[in-house]
Amino acid sequence: MGSLISKKYNDLEDLEMQTVRYKPEGIDKLCRTTKFTKKELQLMYRGFKQECPSGLVNEETFKEIYSQFFPQGDSSHYAHFVFNSFDTDHNGSITFEEFVMGLSVLSRGTLNDKLNWAFNLYDINGDGYITREEMLSIIQSIYDMMGKYSEPTSEDITPGEHVERVFQKMDLNKDGVVTIDEFLDSCRSDETITKSMHVFDTIL
Repeated sequence: MGSLISKKYNDLEDLEMQTVRYKPEGIDKLCRTTKFTKKELQLMYRGFKQECPSGLVNEETFKEIYSQFFPQGDSSHYAHFVFNSFDTDHNGSITFEEFVMGLSVLSRGTLNDKLNWAFNLYDINGDGYITREEMLSIIQSIYDMMGKYSEPTSEDITPGEHVERVFQKMDLNKDGVVTIDEFLDSCRSDETITKSMHVFDTIL
């Protein structure tokens, strides 16, 4: 019995311990910077470490995990974009902190948090603007990922047509790019777009 209790406490303190290559921040700091409880973070870290014993996730592993959730389509391109949005220091791997920070925004964040995340996802090159080409890359990757289970619509439109309609609504000054302010204003004033943000809750 004593050994079981000892093991339990050792497991709970695992976040403070050195892994093979990477030592995560203290769990108390993550509680303050995310919207997760200490217990939730401990459970997530155990799962994270089980999948990635080194404490780091590379893009290929991330894509493999994603593909398990979307076996009906090709999720690799969308997973690539999400990986880049989580990999905030752009060093080619995701730490536990980066993982839970991204997850916190998508699963517990406000509408504004999610819209800012979505803008950064669409702004592939990080220059502060969304172009038609960038929007098409993301929309095409979502179409590919949803595969045969994508919801049928009254109009069977292509990704390009979808992008053109959305872009026309968002590019308020018609200069060929969408800024963060245009993106936020358009999304907040369009109930359809606002509701569609719930997609991000399930896509991750």
